[in-house]
Amino acid sequence: MTLADFTRSGLIVLHLRGQDATSAIHELSLALQREGCVTDWLRFYNEALNREYLVSTEMEAGLALPHARLAGLSEPIFAFGRSDEPFAWGSREARFVRLVFLLAAPATGTGRYLPLVSSLARLAGNAPLLEAIRTATDEAGVLNVFRQMTLPDLPAEAPPAAKPPDPCGCAAAEADALGHPASAPHASSS
Repeated sequence: MTLADFTRSGLIVLHLRGQDATSAIHELSLALQREGCVTDWLRFYNEALNREYLVSTEMEAGLALPHARLAGLSEPIFAFGRSDEPFAWGSREARFVRLVFLLAAPATGTGRYLPLVSSLARLAGNAPLLEAIRTATDEAGVLNVFRQMTLPDLPAEAPPAAKPPDPCGCAAAEADALGHPASAPHASSS
């Protein structure tokens, strides 16, 4: 899989209008709603903004990775925005950014989300790809650059932990004798 598998041309904004974190997150949240990725953009926007205020996601190389988790979302997806000029992201001590990746992630599970975030973070260290993103002339060009960034093997979501086998029914009998449900842990008496 590549970064391009988690976005599409309608989620790429080549000229962000806003020049701060709040307006960039706002603009990209609306793109996610317009493309049908989030239904309640205002709730998503507020969640992403609140997370950003708690811990800034700006990185070296002029990147920011704001994100929020959403119930009802089955796969992570991101909107991408590029600013014509660098702007301060967050507090007065913040670095300047030009590239913003706004991630919408499922409320539970990390199977595809963590490798996606890891790949975006690694992008900060890839000067040729960053330059190609900055100079792409259209959404298709940006998607072509994203196709060059492969993700590590994605693990399948782990199934719920199974109870250990009890072929003889000893655990159930012992729990019943002590007045506990079979699945409840209990101390054995000596």
